[in-house]
Amino acid sequence: MIDFFLLIPLLVFSAFAQEIPDYDKPFAPIFFDKPSYSWTDKVKITILAPSWNTNKNLIDSIGDTESHPIKVSTSEHSLKPYRFTETGVNSGIFSAEVILSGFLHDANGDGNFDTTPRTTGSGPNNGFLEVDRDSAITISFEFADGVVLTESVPVSWNVATIQFTNEEFFSNEQISVKVIDVDMNLNPEAIDQIPIQVYSDSDVAGIILDATETSENSGVFVGTISLSQSSTSSGNRLFSIPGDQVFAKYDDYTLPKPYSISDNIELLSSATIDSSIPPIERIENSFIKLSDSFGNELNSFSINNQLQIVGTITNSQEHKQSFVYFFQVKNSDDSTESIAWIRGELNAHQTLDVSQSWIPKKSGDYQIQTYVWNSINDPTALGPEMSTMISVN
Repeated sequence: MIDFFLLIPLLVFSAFAQEIPDYDKPFAPIFFDKPSYSWTDKVKITILAPSWNTNKNLIDSIGDTESHPIKVSTSEHSLKPYRFTETGVNSGIFSAEVILSGFLHDANGDGNFDTTPRTTGSGPNNGFLEVDRDSAITISFEFADGVVLTESVPVSWNVATIQFTNEEFFSNEQISVKVIDVDMNLNPEAIDQIPIQVYSDSDVAGIILDATETSENSGVFVGTISLSQSSTSSGNRLFSIPGDQVFAKYDDYTLPKPYSISDNIELLSSATIDSSIPPIERIENSFIKLSDSFGNELNSFSINNQLQIVGTITNSQEHKQSFVYFFQVKNSDDSTESIAWIRGELNAHQTLDVSQSWIPKKSGDYQIQTYVWNSINDPTALGPEMSTMISVN
């Protein structure tokens, strides 16, 4: 007779929930939602404690008893006991939130305190906890009799950053500036605002821009302005013309060590403003006219007789434009006989005649050319080159 044995693998499942906490094998890791916090942050804490999932059909709570409390504390203040609630039926995961309320401090330099320090609440989401600049927040959970599990993360101020969203803007664009300052997220459940001074080379006084937080708890602030070449600065409008540098200045009054609590620093960013009109279209350069010293048009030209080279330029823009206007005379060998220039500035839509005298010394054919540039050091053409040929007898 042959005996047959059926081998069935034994699968062992760890129990996700127990009737009572397993005091012999305490295990309840504590997690924070950030590696560090600022002084007015919202702190979200999670505790994985399946042993405390005592009722698989209900949402359980932990930490709110004197026998096995959870304590949420900083160096000077604490909330105890503080209740954590299960994230879902039978999950064994417990969570709670605490809002740090900082300490009395003028965070924007206006002479007023910007915080309301307080320590109150019993959990899971109604806690406020005072905290100093350089501190830590600690969670301690008496998991079992005489077994206390703890976890801490630092709390500190941070140096802000400021920058324009681009290094260069056209004059008809909206300009955005961004400040990252998590210390100014003073209310993590509301949209905060911070002041930024924005000014230009053409208006050094500038405007004060209220930058708005991108979300309730981001600590990222964005402000947007428009530019005007004809109107004075007002509201969110800044007077600035192409060629200007625009600047954004932010004062940070919440600085980490080694700065003292009373210190502040000025943070600055800049961008360049360019015209939306292509450079070659900014000044209209008209055809060359030739006349005598009385302004009478010349049709023939003789050696040793003075003539006036006359050009007409028009500013096609809504703002002033600096320019350099060049005159050049070349002979039939392509050698330069004469060169001269005039520097000036045109108002918006202004038309101007510019002239230069020249006395031909030899007979022959000559090419007369005119150019209009941005400056002597910057030969960016602001209008097309003009050229004409004459014969001198």
